[in-house]
Amino acid sequence: MNTPNGTSTRPRERTAVRRLRHDAGERPMIVIWEVTRACALVCQHCRADAQTRRDPAELTTQQGKALLDDIAGYGAPYPIVVLTGGDPFERPDLAQLVEHGTSLGLHMALSPSVTPRLQPQILRELRAAGAATLSLSIDGAAAATHDAFRGVPGVFEQTMTAARWVKEAGFRLQVNSTVTRGNVHELPELLRLVLGLQTSLWSIFFLVPTGRGQQLQALSAGEVEDVLNWMYDISDRLAVKATEAPHYRRVTLQRKEAEATGRTIEHGPLYERLRAQTEAVLAQTPTRTRPPRPPIDVNSGRGFSFIDHRGQVYPSGFLPQQCGSVTEHGFRAIYRDNPLLRSLREPSGFAGKCGVCEFNEVCGGSRSHAYAITGDLLASDPTCAYRPAALDSLPERPGHTVA
Repeated sequence: MNTPNGTSTRPRERTAVRRLRHDAGERPMIVIWEVTRACALVCQHCRADAQTRRDPAELTTQQGKALLDDIAGYGAPYPIVVLTGGDPFERPDLAQLVEHGTSLGLHMALSPSVTPRLQPQILRELRAAGAATLSLSIDGAAAATHDAFRGVPGVFEQTMTAARWVKEAGFRLQVNSTVTRGNVHELPELLRLVLGLQTSLWSIFFLVPTGRGQQLQALSAGEVEDVLNWMYDISDRLAVKATEAPHYRRVTLQRKEAEATGRTIEHGPLYERLRAQTEAVLAQTPTRTRPPRPPIDVNSGRGFSFIDHRGQVYPSGFLPQQCGSVTEHGFRAIYRDNPLLRSLREPSGFAGKCGVCEFNEVCGGSRSHAYAITGDLLASDPTCAYRPAALDSLPERPGHTVA
């Protein structure tokens, strides 16, 4: 049974996947604002292809405050605003922006790089200004892997120190980890590390081949499926989030259904290796189980949006399709009315299996992966291994990828 806006009302789905309580076509749940593209690191997978110096065309303090005013104009429930980069700590007015957003009722979060700019004093200032959550990137369980990702020796140890400072300043700590074929085998040891840091949320990013990330090896669809099932296994140990892999919601529903019916789900060899390694890690790292945090139904342009340092709006930071400038049209008008964004909210209009999949209302596939790999943002997500039965009777559509 479906509600008038097309959302499913099946009881198990409601408890396994969180649905937005407001219209995702009217307002986003999360807005990522790239306040600057400047950063001292040279990360291999950088979406932004960050620069060493700030762009003189980036939004000014007053323009930034006007943007936050615009976002706050939605009223409650306010979107979460994440200030990212580049490295947001490169902006001397960062505390002003955080304080202004907080005064408007916005939940302000930070996603800095670990550089010498990240110090206890600035963390205390930003916490006092109202920022509540801060994320740090950890892309390997050992210094060799992480430092190679970041392009600067010693960053791994600096990140461990920074994580301690973040907790001492009173922030909730989120850890972001980008997974590729080069580091996927380290996930169980990364789990040990993340648990030890008392992380509030572990967000695992599935590499989108864009920016500098085109030089790295992304996982195959089968490997992605194995990692998503592994994430489901550990979701009772800490809150996990799959970034650019919305089919984690499909996996969650399938696993819940299998548990309820006693059905066995087949997994690939990567899953079996990760599971065996994780059992050994958890045996040595006693942790209490907790109710899993259900994934939330948010996707590019549908409950989620990205604003770059110059004020251009995008469906996400990994989907380089400009939708308008906040200095010309205002964020709320762009998010609500832009034709490209509106098309991303209609999964039945997607090509191939994503268009006919019975899970498309709670998934929709990664639009960023579809665009990066096929050049068609409405194509099927090539990183999803699931094949819906309805695909066998689907005629090919000119100009779109079916499989």
